[in-house]
Amino acid sequence: MMIFEALRQSHDIQRDLSEKLVQTHGDSAERQAIFAELKHELWVHSVAEERHFYIPLMRDDSGVDLSRHAIAEHHEMDEMVEALEETDPSSPSWLVQARKLSDKVHHHLQEEEHKFFQMAGKILSDQQKSQLAGAYLGAYDVMKAELA
Repeated sequence: MMIFEALRQSHDIQRDLSEKLVQTHGDSAERQAIFAELKHELWVHSVAEERHFYIPLMRDDSGVDLSRHAIAEHHEMDEMVEALEETDPSSPSWLVQARKLSDKVHHHLQEEEHKFFQMAGKILSDQQKSQLAGAYLGAYDVMKAELA
């Protein structure tokens, strides 16, 4: 498996959870559970992705700008999650913020898959792509298990 397929597995989970989140209503157990799952998925994925995809890309001059941009977007999503945590889940503004987070998640994933992956494909060798996939999945699985 190459790094791109490994990352897409989590991307699919993020898309699904963010879409489900904006379909929830009020301060329900369903909303709380989906939000907690999305929050953990975003965190685990971003940490593993930064360590095992973006930092290696930064070793090449042509990978610096895209890596910085992606990491900045991870930070923006972290701040959006924090804002949701501080907002009453039964408040109408909670859903507005959740929609903004969902939109940001979808934008970020599309940008990664349709822009960043192509550039990274030119920077990384096939051996690196395979090694990074293993390292990413290992870190992802360990962090996921720790949060379970």
